[in-house]
Amino acid sequence: MKILIKNTKIIDSSSSHNNKVCDILINNNKIEKIAKSIQIDTKTKVYKEDNLHISQGWFDMHVNFGQPGYEHRETIENGLNAAAKGGFTDVLLMPNTNPSIDNSTMIDFVKNITKNKIINVHVAGTLSQSQKGENLVEIYDMIKNGCIAFTDDKKSIQSTELMKIALLYIKNTSALLMNFPNDKSVQKNGVINEGITSTQLGLKGIPAIAEEIMLDRDIALCRYTESRIHESYLSTTKSIQKIKNAKDEGIKISADVALHNIFLTDSTTNNFDTRFKVLPPFRTEDDNKAIIHGLKDGTIDVISCDHNPIEIESKKLEFDNAKFGIIGLESAFGLIIKNLEKHLSLNQIIDKISNNPRKILGIKNTSIEEGNIANLTIFNPETKWIFEKKDIISKSKNTPFIGEKLKGKALALVNNNKFVEL
Repeated sequence: MKILIKNTKIIDSSSSHNNKVCDILINNNKIEKIAKSIQIDTKTKVYKEDNLHISQGWFDMHVNFGQPGYEHRETIENGLNAAAKGGFTDVLLMPNTNPSIDNSTMIDFVKNITKNKIINVHVAGTLSQSQKGENLVEIYDMIKNGCIAFTDDKKSIQSTELMKIALLYIKNTSALLMNFPNDKSVQKNGVINEGITSTQLGLKGIPAIAEEIMLDRDIALCRYTESRIHESYLSTTKSIQKIKNAKDEGIKISADVALHNIFLTDSTTNNFDTRFKVLPPFRTEDDNKAIIHGLKDGTIDVISCDHNPIEIESKKLEFDNAKFGIIGLESAFGLIIKNLEKHLSLNQIIDKISNNPRKILGIKNTSIEEGNIANLTIFNPETKWIFEKKDIISKSKNTPFIGEKLKGKALALVNNNKFVEL
């Protein structure tokens, strides 16, 4: 494949060409030349659009594709198409399948079904066998087979002893240990944020301390073991401060936030719309402000979609009985730009969805430099558009953003010697 991308602004904080407008020639899966103007032969494909921007391919650290076991929600093939539609070239697949991704055979299954795609699928295995929180998986064996992260995802590790052992096991490996801080004994049967709204609606609340208590534990264990941990889906003001303090202390910790927790609050559940039922729940405006501040100062490293397709039969229920979950890949960038452009620079936003996930997961940087592999997302951050049902590639449609006016859109992908216009 040989293609010339004309007159595009490079957004890549790790590149010597950052913020420059250049032509980029890609040949045989590599960036062959970057220059102000490049002349090519007539056989080379030329791609040009107004206000082109280009970055390292976008990377989402939390996606659920269902297969195997939940194909009615999302197949891997369908999930990859949704990721491509949203502008993502890389995803970290959560192990929430049936059976769980808790052994090398399951890793092989995912690798075989996702090879030779334009999207790179990186595998996260469960930390405990069958996500029961009792016994560790065969960590070293799974790493040798290509597993790069371990997490029980929303089934947070409740056992302090198990978490301590896991941190010690993972300490001298290249893999990342991830945990969603959520003390289930405190969450109990809560369905939205504990506060004024939950009281008014008569719904059981999830207090902020359910997150903060476990976060304190994880930080203490990380300090004790001198290991490394990544905390997922942070949602409260005190959680952000705890991460900042831990980083200032020198503890090896990183963190992400689900994009909907950046700008939605618990008041959105006033009409009992179960599409707004997520875990962690939407919190308050003060929490939103703390999250934005944490993104600005680097306390929060990554923004994720938390793409979690749920069939309509499990969503169109009473609020108490509906499942947690929301899809997000197709609308992610438009929501991020719309809600964060006044607070973060474009370079900061791209770092949160591209460079930082790779750094945290130990994946080779694909910065936009001559000679490097071409793993690229081409986009226009100024495109205004309305997110409609026809834009959803996911099999499940559990999103409250249909009809939302968005800003910023992916236009094309370059990866694995493939080019696709979106």
